[in-house]
Amino acid sequence: QLQLVESGGGLVQPGGSLRLSCAASGFPLDYYAIGWFRQAPGKEREGVSCISSSGYTAYADSLKGRFTISRDNGKNTVYLQMNSLEPEDTGVYYCAANFASNWCNLGVPYDSWGQGTQVTVSS
Repeated sequence: QLQLVESGGGLVQPGGSLRLSCAASGFPLDYYAIGWFRQAPGKEREGVSCISSSGYTAYADSLKGRFTISRDNGKNTVYLQMNSLEPEDTGVYYCAANFASNWCNLGVPYDSWGQGTQVTVSS
């Protein structure tokens, strides 16, 4: 069974950090492009970052270098390190796999999605 499970969300103060994890089962994460997306209350879902099978990474321009995506092939897990968090980063964060391509592109449909993990940045 193909499955993605996110974890690591929580409540953090502005300026703090969180590391989200996306653990896969049923398929190898390093064969496909994996993306992180988020949806803030009342807003559309937006792409945050992605990593290709080769390790190429891309980020939304709005992040200003605060987030870093990485992958641990041995653990079949992709991470999103989030630093200098701002209230505007609040939302549900999802990871997803693109089975149609191993190239990182946040503007294309993704096929398999996790259930999401809540990130709340507030003082």
